[in-house]
Amino acid sequence: MALGVRLDLKQSQQLVMTPQLQQAIRLLQMSNLELRDFVEQELESNPLLRLADGDSEEGAPEDPACEATRAVDREAPLDGRLTAEGDPALAADTFDTGAENLYDSDRGGEPGGAEFWVGVGAGGNLAFDAADFDLDQQPDHPTSLRSHLLAQLGHSRAEPQTLALARAIVEELDEHGYLRSALPELGDRFGAAAAMEAALALVQGCEPTGVGARDLAECLALQLAERDRLDPAMRRLLDNLALLQLGDRRRLRQLCGVDEEDLADMLIELRALDPRPGAAFAAAPAQSVIADVLLRRAPGGQLGGGWEIELNPETLPRLLIDDRYAARLAAGGGEVRSFVTDCRANASWLKHSLDQRARNILAVTTEIVRQQDGFFAEGISGLKPLTLRMVADALGMHESAVSRVTRNKYMATERGLLELKFFFTNPVGAEGLSAEAVRQRIRTMVDTEPPRRILSDGVIVERLHKDGIDIARRTVAKYRKALGIPSSVERRRMKALTPEL
Repeated sequence: MALGVRLDLKQSQQLVMTPQLQQAIRLLQMSNLELRDFVEQELESNPLLRLADGDSEEGAPEDPACEATRAVDREAPLDGRLTAEGDPALAADTFDTGAENLYDSDRGGEPGGAEFWVGVGAGGNLAFDAADFDLDQQPDHPTSLRSHLLAQLGHSRAEPQTLALARAIVEELDEHGYLRSALPELGDRFGAAAAMEAALALVQGCEPTGVGARDLAECLALQLAERDRLDPAMRRLLDNLALLQLGDRRRLRQLCGVDEEDLADMLIELRALDPRPGAAFAAAPAQSVIADVLLRRAPGGQLGGGWEIELNPETLPRLLIDDRYAARLAAGGGEVRSFVTDCRANASWLKHSLDQRARNILAVTTEIVRQQDGFFAEGISGLKPLTLRMVADALGMHESAVSRVTRNKYMATERGLLELKFFFTNPVGAEGLSAEAVRQRIRTMVDTEPPRRILSDGVIVERLHKDGIDIARRTVAKYRKALGIPSSVERRRMKALTPEL
């Protein structure tokens, strides 16, 4: 085989992304606080940008929040869908530039597999390897108690509805890890009073031990139980902490049934416990949560009817481009004119990216409300199975784009301030039914069972099958345990000791 030098032409596809498109995608997944910090940095680096005053008419036409309010009807079409993924014409319209600046001229078709192909813009070319670039990567920050608990719940195998309620309980904890809100009140808020105990138990099973306690006695009891030291004498001591505060050791010895030496050992054990389990995370910066979206019932709307969705105007930066200042600078010519041109292009792109971000948040939130209108009307029992793909298909967006939109975004509702991720649950047990609906049926069956005919898990499965709910016996057992319902043997023994009324 002869060796030689020759010139060949080769056609290939590669992932290329401009810095502007990277910026647009990063803006999409930012929380409102992160967005505020980012805009402040841009204001410092770009002399042509300035924030619009609250009563400025100049910035009003370009304010993303100007047309942010819309009435949501389950049958109304959804418009305002903006995405740079998929249709080249739609991408060109979205980013206010020609398709030739987004896609190479030799592009033969849509990319296949998992590769995402974006072309070249005026800001320069960037060879982009999807395997080496993680858009979800965030800078390292000290871990807060909330983040620490949510990370543990993310690895839980608990039923999705219990997990959703547990996340809601985490949002109610104070800086010391205590749950100051009354559990019945939270149950009424989410329409799931019977399920709150299981959700609280899930939170109390997280580290550090003692979080989720409602008072000091419960916090200490959780830590003693972990050490297998919660015996009857210690329980009576925890029930009488007021006497300990008064220093009445004689009365404590009588109540606990111990001598002075044993009481001293018990007090040593109590002092070794942590009465503020969340204090270890106090050094982490407080993460303020501000609603990105405001949801309210439409005027005259009936239960389960129309809703109004509005982007929170307080979290939407309104940017203006100072054309007069740009003209004065450009009069200098030469390098100054080139600098002004770059600043103006970057400012226009940022304004357009912010508008795209606002419209995408509005579109995704509107679809979530449309899909989960039962939750707002009935509570947790009305929460339907919903996945990112279902929302993406309904909006014609990419699933990853929906994931970024819902990341660190919150919606203020009649049932509290909820993260958009709260509304996503996989179908469990029965197709077309949420796990919570199945659990409520199981709870009703057990509550109404006669003492002489206790229902076993197998009988419950048979009854659910008759109702058209295809569910496995092990799933029923899992739901029963999550609800805190004892086994049929234990219930038979308990009801045998309880006289019938």
